[in-house]
Amino acid sequence: MSLSATATTAALLSDDHRIRALHTPDDPCWVFGDRVWTWSSAWHDIQCMAGALVGAGVGRGDRIGFLDHNNPAILMAMHAVSLIGAADVVLDPRLSPDELAHILGEADVSLLFVRHDLMPSIEVLGVSAPAHVVVVGGPGDEFDAWVAAGTPLDHQPGVTPDDPCLVLYSSGTTGRPKGIILNQRNLRAHTQNAYAEVACGPGDRLLLSNLMFHSGAVFAAASGAAGVIVPDLMPESLLEALEAGVTHAFMTPAAIGRLHAAGLLEPFDRLALVLYGSAPMPEAWVRAAMAAWPRTRFVQIYGMTECVGVLTVLDDESHRDTNHPDRLRSCGRPIPGVEVRVVDPDVTTDLDSGCSGELWFRTEQATSGYLHDAPATAALIAADGWVRTGDLGRIDDDGYVFIEDRMKDVILVNGWNVYAGETERVLTEHPAVLEAAVIGVPDEITGEAVKAVVVPRPGHALAAAELTTFARERLAEHKVPATIDLASSLPRNSLGKVLKRELREPFWSHLERRI
Repeated sequence: MSLSATATTAALLSDDHRIRALHTPDDPCWVFGDRVWTWSSAWHDIQCMAGALVGAGVGRGDRIGFLDHNNPAILMAMHAVSLIGAADVVLDPRLSPDELAHILGEADVSLLFVRHDLMPSIEVLGVSAPAHVVVVGGPGDEFDAWVAAGTPLDHQPGVTPDDPCLVLYSSGTTGRPKGIILNQRNLRAHTQNAYAEVACGPGDRLLLSNLMFHSGAVFAAASGAAGVIVPDLMPESLLEALEAGVTHAFMTPAAIGRLHAAGLLEPFDRLALVLYGSAPMPEAWVRAAMAAWPRTRFVQIYGMTECVGVLTVLDDESHRDTNHPDRLRSCGRPIPGVEVRVVDPDVTTDLDSGCSGELWFRTEQATSGYLHDAPATAALIAADGWVRTGDLGRIDDDGYVFIEDRMKDVILVNGWNVYAGETERVLTEHPAVLEAAVIGVPDEITGEAVKAVVVPRPGHALAAAELTTFARERLAEHKVPATIDLASSLPRNSLGKVLKRELREPFWSHLERRI
C-alpha cells in the first residue's frame, strides 16, 4: 500500500535568518538563560563565524565538529557552515572517548568546538584529537572572541542546496556509529513539509530542548518564533522554559512522564502546542496530559534522522476523536512531501491495506547516505529513492500508520537509538565473555531499557558489575546495559542464530505493542 503528497523547496538553509534579520531585526531569535539574541545579532554572529571558519582554512566540502550540550552556538555553527558549503558534525556529549575518536577520525574533523567541561574527553585522545580545538563557555571560553574576530560573510559563490551541511551519527547496527549526511535541501524540505503542524509565528516561543535539536531550530527561523534553549528535559528546566514564555514545545514521552509522576502537569496548560515523539507514549500518559491541558493542541510525530525528522503526524483532532479511539495508538498520517509504502520485506512487493510489513518512505528530506559507508547506504536506500525504516507496521483504510514491531535489532532508550550489535561488540571484547545478546525490555520512564544476557568463557569468573564498568568506559551511558544476566548458553535455532525473540518474550508478552 502506498500514500503520497507533494511539496518541494530549493532555498538555502540560512535564507530565513537573512530575511528575519532584514524585516524584524529587533525581535528575539534565541533565548538562552538570561542572554537574548535578536534576529539581527544572531545573523551578524552567523556571518562572523562563517568568516572565522574561512580564516581558519575551512572551505566547501570540509567538516567541522561541535561537542556541547544544548547551546545557541551549535545553531550558529550549523548556519555558518551552510554559508560556505561546509558541514557540521554535531556530536553527542554522552559519547565515550573511544566513540569520539572513531567519529572524529572518520569524518576528518580538523576544527572542533568543545564545551569547557567536556574537554577531558578530548584531551585523553592525545594525537588523535583534532588539530584545532576551540573551548566553548566556562572560565576558559574562546568561542565568543573567536567568532567576533571573523570578517562577516554571506553565502559564498558555488554553494547549492545539495551541499551537505550537517552530519549526525547514529548507533551502528553491527558495531560502529554511522554518519548520516543531511544537505541544505533536506533540512529546508523538512521544514516546509512539517511546518503546518508546528503552526507557530512571530511572538511565539518554541522550546528547543533535545540534544542536536536542528529541526526545531529551523522551524523557529522559518516562522519567526523565538527559540528558547534549555539544557535538558527535566522538570526543572521545563518549568524555567515556561517562565520564559514558551508557547510551543517538543517533549519526549519520558519528559511528559516525569511531569506526570511529579504532579507538575497543570502549570503547562498555558502551552498552545505540544509535539511529542521519538519513542512510543503510553496511552495513559497522553490522556492524563490532555485532561490536564484542555486548551493545548497535541501532535504526535514519527520519523527518523535519515529523513531529518518528521515523516508522519497524528494531529490534535485525531487525538480527541471519540469515534476512533484506536487512532491514539497510531502515529498518524504522512506529512506533505512524504510517500509511504508497506512492503513485504522478503520479496519487496507492496502489501494491501491493513497488512503488516516494513514501512518504506520516499521524500526530499531523505539523506543521500552514510558517510564513507556504501554497503550501509545500499541497505538503507532502495530503488527509486525509497528509504527502508526497519520498522514493521500497517496502514489502515483511512491512511493512519500503525507501528507494530522492529526488524532492526535496535532499542529505543529515551528516544535514542541503541543498536544491540554495538553494545554486544563492546561486551564481547571483555576477556571473560564468550558471547552476549542484547535486547530491549519495557521501561516505564525511558520506553525501553538495555538488557544483556552474557555467557562467560569456561573457567573465567565474571560479575555483572565488572562488566557494567567495562562497558561504561567504552560506550555512551544510554548504550550501557541497565541489567546483565549471566547464562550458561543462549537460545538458538537450527542454523545457530540467537533467538532474541525468545529472550524478549517474558518481558513483552503482556503488551500489545512490541516497541
